[in-house]
Amino acid sequence: MGRKQKTDRRDAKHILTLVLDGRFPRLWVPSVEIRDVRQLLRHRQKLVEMRTQVKNQLQHLALNQGVRLKRRLWSRKGRELLEKLPLEGWTARRRSDLLAMLDRLDEQVGDLDRAVRTEAEQRPEVRLLMSHPGVGPVVGLAFVLTIGPVERFPRGKFVASYVGLIPKERSSGDHQRMGSISKQGNTMMRTLLVEAAQNAARFDEELRRDYGRLKARKHSAVAKVMVARKLAVRMYWMLREKKTYGELYAQRPVAHMQGSPSHSVVAV
Repeated sequence: MGRKQKTDRRDAKHILTLVLDGRFPRLWVPSVEIRDVRQLLRHRQKLVEMRTQVKNQLQHLALNQGVRLKRRLWSRKGRELLEKLPLEGWTARRRSDLLAMLDRLDEQVGDLDRAVRTEAEQRPEVRLLMSHPGVGPVVGLAFVLTIGPVERFPRGKFVASYVGLIPKERSSGDHQRMGSISKQGNTMMRTLLVEAAQNAARFDEELRRDYGRLKARKHSAVAKVMVARKLAVRMYWMLREKKTYGELYAQRPVAHMQGSPSHSVVAV
């Protein structure tokens, strides 16, 4: 059996499981406008990935010359140092071409960022999500356009399952084993949630505490996914309750169970 057939069978099995468990969301057909704005987000994401690849290649050139600046390589001084590296022949040509590509991609991504912000500001639900730390126009707009009407999902964990952030279960008899996340659903949305979660954990005390605990017991990658899942559930409830981050989550004395504002336990 080929890889594609195995993937199709796995996807079909996952959908069947959601249907049998009552977790498959009601059918929603996005409008032509929504599909078009999705293309804006996908185009931006692809260009960002291309820019990352270009930066990685330039970092490699710098490392070969003993220059290890990491993110500082993209500062004004870092750029000047990169341009002055004593490279010759095709290596110098490669540096020149990569720098030109980087400049062009920066310009294109900047244009798309402005377009995304314009789209986000026109949607009250996106502005609502942007009140949460770590959630900007790109993440907020992508979330709203990905999940569609929030009423499709009866609970927050169904949203997490929809974007592939729920661990896969391998059970046998009385033994229940949880594996890695399913990675079903929108790959771009899942990637954006993980990136946003890292920023959110810097400013939200509960998320930072949960991240630190799981990182100490497991691994940073597992902790990032956990925070991304919690962030997705929080965003769901913000849309469901039509309340900002400050109204639902900021300065709260309790930690919520399963992401629901109405179910809580005393925080420890």
